[in-house]
Amino acid sequence: MSDPGAGAPPVFRQAVAALQAVRPRPEVSLSPLPPPRRLAPYAHALGASVSEGDEELADGRFVLLHDPAGDDSWGGEFRIVTLARADLEPDVATDPLLPEVAWSWLTEALTARAVPLDVPNGTVTRADSAYFGGLADREGRAELELRASWTPADPADAAGHLLAWCGLLAQCAGLPPESSGTPVTALPRRRGPRPG
Repeated sequence: MSDPGAGAPPVFRQAVAALQAVRPRPEVSLSPLPPPRRLAPYAHALGASVSEGDEELADGRFVLLHDPAGDDSWGGEFRIVTLARADLEPDVATDPLLPEVAWSWLTEALTARAVPLDVPNGTVTRADSAYFGGLADREGRAELELRASWTPADPADAAGHLLAWCGLLAQCAGLPPESSGTPVTALPRRRGPRPG
């Protein structure tokens, strides 16, 4: 269910209303997606893209799941499931510390928003593509993909979790942090549009 109606539990409706009220930084746009049907009795999904001008730098999805009966593997009644993807410069993709660094971006974004969570899980994948034959004129491509899920300690903090994830997505895109403070080195952005 993407638009919780009267049949959805009030705590889920409130969390969805909080998500719908989120206004991330200008480069990040959010849009509703059809939610997954089999992961939980109630779900709300958002797609996101990070753009500068006409260039899309990163994209992903954020899904809030709710099972009033609870789920032992979640450690609660709610679960957040996310995906973030961004193209990288090929030389950055070969950095052996990239997976650990990308995961730390997520944990630091959540910590910065002071949103408590439990049972975090995730994977960081980097993929390189080279083109041959009739496609040999295409430039090589490297991509970062971060999949993560966690249980929000308080569903009333849903907006904070979404804003933290939007911050992660912007960082994957190579954008500098919004706030002033300790300087952070952003990933070099990929030049030109993503290959189709």
